[in-house]
Amino acid sequence: MKVRAAAKLNLMLDMLKKLDNGYHSLFMVMQSVDLYDTVDVQRNGLGRILIESDSAKMPKDSSNIAYKCAEKFFEDMEISQCGITIRIGKNIPMASGMAGGSADGAAVLYCLNKIYGTGLSHAQLCEIGGKVGADIPFSLTGGTAVVLNTGDIIAPVNPLPDCEIVIVKPNQDVSTKEAYSMLDSLQRLRHLDRVGMLEALSKNDFNAICSKCGNVFEQAVEVSERPYIKSIMRKCGADACLMSGSGPTVFGLFSDKENADRCFNELNKYYENVFKCSAVSKGITEF
Repeated sequence: MKVRAAAKLNLMLDMLKKLDNGYHSLFMVMQSVDLYDTVDVQRNGLGRILIESDSAKMPKDSSNIAYKCAEKFFEDMEISQCGITIRIGKNIPMASGMAGGSADGAAVLYCLNKIYGTGLSHAQLCEIGGKVGADIPFSLTGGTAVVLNTGDIIAPVNPLPDCEIVIVKPNQDVSTKEAYSMLDSLQRLRHLDRVGMLEALSKNDFNAICSKCGNVFEQAVEVSERPYIKSIMRKCGADACLMSGSGPTVFGLFSDKENADRCFNELNKYYENVFKCSAVSKGITEF
């Protein structure tokens, strides 16, 4: 079974508090975009989980999130015949703050539920996925949503108004663990206007949404190319530009297609990973 797994962007990311278990309670507005990995899951006769990919950088062992999701699925469903091959076509840049690994893991759970006829509900799949990674429940859900706490509370909201999205992944990787450590070390954190964002989303007001976009990780995580990328996006007429997740990816929202095209062409001169995308309503779609 073959599916497409969508990347995600954070229109807003604010930290509420650090929890006693070491995790962080967050307030996020997440958006799926039409930048996809392809995930093909097939049974094999080997009795074990195999990972194949066109990406040399992707781990093929049990450290891979897709592998972990398959392992957790078989464990929770008490399935012993767990011979599967997972083939991943990688388009979402790794270590980019766009939940590429989580999207792949979500796709594996979706496929296994179909292949093995386990009949799990969406909520049950999210529960399994949440044991592996915080972004997996949203990757299973997709669309536009307010996501709270450690990713386990998801409230779908009005779809993002039609716009063009230009995404740039600089030639820098950011460790999520290190990013949270840097965030925790800040003496003072400037929080975002969460109520204002909820009001803008409820009114489906694109300009208001753009004015409330923000990511507190930008206060802690140093991405040397971020100011330059943002300056180009602003010069090209971006309505908002910010970092996604813990970085380093920067994206811009554009109400004008010509401005987005101009921005894409300009940034494409300097960066290898530049994408022009649109918002989508699902995290996982079948071929």
